[in-house]
Amino acid sequence: MLQRATAVLPGQTTTLAFAFKPYHYSSTNITSSLTFYMDQPSLPLKMKQKQFQQPRLYCQASPHDEVSLRSDESPVHGLSEMVVGVLGGGQLGRMLCQAASQLAIKVVVLDPHVNCPASSLSYHHMVGSFDDSATVEEFVKRCGVLTVEIEHVDVATLEKLEKQGVDCQPKASTIRIIQDKYLQKVHFSQHGIPLPEFMQIDDLEGAKKAGELFGYPLMIKSRRLAYDGRGNAVAKSKEELPSAVDALGGFHRGLYVEKWAPFVKELAVIVVRGRDNSISCYPVVETIHRDNICNIVKAPAEVKWKIREHATEVASNAVNSLEGAGVFAVELFLTDDGQILLNEVAPRPHNSGHHTIESCYTSQYENHLRAVVGLPLGNPSLKTPAAVMYNILGEEEGELGFQLAHKLIKRALTIPGATVHWYDKPEMRKQRKMGHITIVGPSLGNIESNLAIIVEGKRLDDKTAVVPRVGIIMGSDSDLPVMKSAAEILEMFGVPYEVRIVSAHRTPELMFSYAKSADKLGVQVIIAGAGGAAHLPGMVAALTPLPVIGVPVRGSTLDGIDSLLSIVQMPRGVPVATVAVNNATNAGLLAVRMLGIADNNLRSRMSQYQEDQKEIVLNKGDILENHGWESYLNKMSSS
Repeated sequence: MLQRATAVLPGQTTTLAFAFKPYHYSSTNITSSLTFYMDQPSLPLKMKQKQFQQPRLYCQASPHDEVSLRSDESPVHGLSEMVVGVLGGGQLGRMLCQAASQLAIKVVVLDPHVNCPASSLSYHHMVGSFDDSATVEEFVKRCGVLTVEIEHVDVATLEKLEKQGVDCQPKASTIRIIQDKYLQKVHFSQHGIPLPEFMQIDDLEGAKKAGELFGYPLMIKSRRLAYDGRGNAVAKSKEELPSAVDALGGFHRGLYVEKWAPFVKELAVIVVRGRDNSISCYPVVETIHRDNICNIVKAPAEVKWKIREHATEVASNAVNSLEGAGVFAVELFLTDDGQILLNEVAPRPHNSGHHTIESCYTSQYENHLRAVVGLPLGNPSLKTPAAVMYNILGEEEGELGFQLAHKLIKRALTIPGATVHWYDKPEMRKQRKMGHITIVGPSLGNIESNLAIIVEGKRLDDKTAVVPRVGIIMGSDSDLPVMKSAAEILEMFGVPYEVRIVSAHRTPELMFSYAKSADKLGVQVIIAGAGGAAHLPGMVAALTPLPVIGVPVRGSTLDGIDSLLSIVQMPRGVPVATVAVNNATNAGLLAVRMLGIADNNLRSRMSQYQEDQKEIVLNKGDILENHGWESYLNKMSSS
């Protein structure tokens, strides 16, 4: 077995411990390539020097020689001793390795590219093709469980290995179904999953019949090797059928057609299934594509709750019909009549789940590892109100493309809540996925404003990027002398706010628009002041899911009692909190306490405020006791 390696350098010989873990030899004067020779007969390994980086150690695959870990080596006591083998070492493999490092789980990757994104982070990188049967069979000797970061692998080899007892997650049967998009549609159709209508085509006559049956535009797709916009073509008329077919490489490539889905949004759900068949679903997201490549992901999707529930149900049912553990990405169409139709499924971590690294309690990558090694699944819930993922796609070829991407990244680094993921791919090509940026924040509106700063390179207007957490509204400027006290409290606690005049009677359209949009814009609490009939707090509460605090403003008649009674007499189902007449101070304090439920800083400041109030009262008591009431009153009147 391999126990040590001898590094032969000019003028020196160094023996290095080695157990298929990347080892970096530190030297400031290394200018030549390094070759490692094993003390015992085994597979030769070569270390090639990458420009501007320390050398890396990786292994060339061989169908004859087996290299194993030392039997006397102390194990790495991670959450699982099972070595996870990944077919593919792209950006998904890279992020799997990053998640694995947090749990001390060993991940080895098989990828044909020496400098693939996962190579520098994996426990071991075997350079070889995941399409080659002999190479895959050699690779699995190092793995306790085999998984994929790309489904375009040699499924026949996986089926053979499973029969030999190799643990593949997800199962080879699932990979076979997913690889062929037509078979994928047939499978899901047989399991009652809602789909666009589809049919196989073998020649131009078949394509014309499909056009007559489904109408135009007609979506034509390759059955295999289609991703990131490749393998899809749209024929807008019968005359465009030949050119669409040619664009896909001809009928011999294997084609099928789908009826055009009149979607209003593209949605996605990341589903994770454990070895015990337990299912856990991430929140529904909206995906926005540019040139058929995912460009932006919004989490959560801005759709009604029933749509989210239905999308989650469809995704869960689709994954339940497949075999094996791990993460599955389910892409969906939301049609204009509210239907949810399945587009396709990926049996692996996915672009639509990149945001989960920053936005969820457990990322899709950690959950994939947990699932395939048999650990309990993690919480997929959002831990931030909203998140947006932006793909960094190659804008130009070569060095110019790198320069443009780096300018984008530098702008992103100035944005609060933004995190950059750079995949370290050695070559830049147009439309190639080079990295992504995730921004988390209080609302999608706030995040989209910050994303515009990153993408456009400048602010779109002079407005601050800070979103108000509290909206102070009133029916007339005559209410402002009362309502300013709420603003003063919010300033004291450092809570961003806005003050607006929104009349329920004189500007009902403005009131309606404000109430319906406040939540999406990031407002979390609304303080509404009103006198007289006092309709504003109740009307706003009927239109928004946000908590509304009503402030009865004293009018010229009835001393504000009419306002108070109007606010507190709301019908069932439309709650409005309220405070004493003319007491906007308490409204501001109540808003701070509401926000403090999920903000430890505000809770701490509120506790300090209460302590300060206590000290004020005690100090006044001391003055009264020590100086007498007459002196106290004289001092108070002079101040």
